[in-house]
Amino acid sequence: MKNIIKPKRLQFGDTIGIIAPSYAQKPEYIEEPVKKLRSLGFRIKLSTNIFSSSNGFSGSIKERADDFNSMVSDDSIKMILFGGGEVCNEILPDIDYANVLRHPKIFCSYSDSTTILNAIHYMTGLVTFYGASLHTFDGLTEYNWQSFTKLLMTIDTEYIKNSVWKAVCPGECEGILTGGYLVNYAALQGLDYYKEIPGKRNILFIEDHETFSSPAVVSKWFSNLEHRGVFKNVTGLIFGHYSNEEQPLIDDILFRIGDRYRIPVVRCEDFGHGVNNTVLPIGIRAKLDTSTCVLKFCESGVI
Repeated sequence: MKNIIKPKRLQFGDTIGIIAPSYAQKPEYIEEPVKKLRSLGFRIKLSTNIFSSSNGFSGSIKERADDFNSMVSDDSIKMILFGGGEVCNEILPDIDYANVLRHPKIFCSYSDSTTILNAIHYMTGLVTFYGASLHTFDGLTEYNWQSFTKLLMTIDTEYIKNSVWKAVCPGECEGILTGGYLVNYAALQGLDYYKEIPGKRNILFIEDHETFSSPAVVSKWFSNLEHRGVFKNVTGLIFGHYSNEEQPLIDDILFRIGDRYRIPVVRCEDFGHGVNNTVLPIGIRAKLDTSTCVLKFCESGVI
């Protein structure tokens, strides 16, 4: 198991690098969030190939990998922020992980970028951050801004909720936070860039959305995690936003998992593909009590 490394906290006036490893961006799509970030007091640097669609839906693998590695090498950039899409897994072999260790900084995204965030943490030990993306700043809410500043700009360890938490399986646990978007987290398992570490105890946070996955698809990918042996290391499960409507089948799936592995399980609306984009640090210790619906970070993700 690699030693945990924490990036320096973000400060006003710092430069945030914007890349597009998962999907080609369009100028009109990023105009408002970039304008918002600048108005909040940050400098912005766009990657060279952020608008490239060489592959039709994204830049070429080389363009995206070059953008990623160049941003890492640039010490004026304190945070790399990016969004989702479909194909960030394509650049995993071309990421210079040793370079990430030489230039540790904040990596923050969600959705398809689950793949990159977890690979970086596994390969380097650097804490990465799930939940906020460039899209978060397009119509920024008070809760999302509060979470962003608290988790990335201070060493505060308080977790703030913005939804009703539903205890599916009551209990208490402690472990290392890991997770992200269900399909990507499941597809990542067993690759050279992410493997289960025997004896490591994890609190797993997972999200999915009805737009992309029916309850049956959610069940399928959870089964994939089971077949990969992931739940042998899981002490507790937090499931994020799935739908604006109640979904009894999702609760049934979560209950079966919790009951089978005798772990506490809770469902909330604080993270995922909904309006709430709280930030969850991948790689830090946390405690979860689903009986009282309380999540506590045992440490900060930044220094």
